[in-house]
Amino acid sequence: MGRGKIEIRRIENSTNRQVTFSKRRAGLVKKAREIGVLCDAEVGVVIFSSGGKLYDYCSPRTSLSRILEKYQTNSGKILWDEKHKSLSAEIDRVKKENDNMQIQLRPMEHWRMHKKNGEMLEDEHKLLSFRRHQQDVELSGGMRELEIGYHQVQHDREFTSQMPFTFRVQPSHPNLQDDQ
Repeated sequence: MGRGKIEIRRIENSTNRQVTFSKRRAGLVKKAREIGVLCDAEVGVVIFSSGGKLYDYCSPRTSLSRILEKYQTNSGKILWDEKHKSLSAEIDRVKKENDNMQIQLRPMEHWRMHKKNGEMLEDEHKLLSFRRHQQDVELSGGMRELEIGYHQVQHDREFTSQMPFTFRVQPSHPNLQDDQ
């Protein structure tokens, strides 16, 4: 049983169109990979979806730009005009300038981090000083309570030492009585 022929025309249902695009794109890339491996060919495929998304494939031993340069050389068609070349040179120049500025900014970032660390240390010192002060206040309150307790004990001792005699209390339980 063979496959039925389909009429080649635009698919109206967007979901079906997207599914067909994905399947056929995968098949095309698979065929490109196979011809590259089997025939040792340099293959490049560029596909844009209807939404403008780029899909590309290039043989492992080469790059797409190298394939396009070969195409331009062999076909005689100019793919990159002077305007594009100058824009490419401008992009390279701006990238180098950006790299140089990044290198110049590193020491400034380092200095700013040191300044920030100093401020953080000052804040930490203030916080620790405040906590120590709170603990000192709590300890001094505890010391005051201890002093009051000490004076109370001293007062009680003085009061008990003023008593001239002691009392002996007889135990009330019969087993605790002295046997005579």
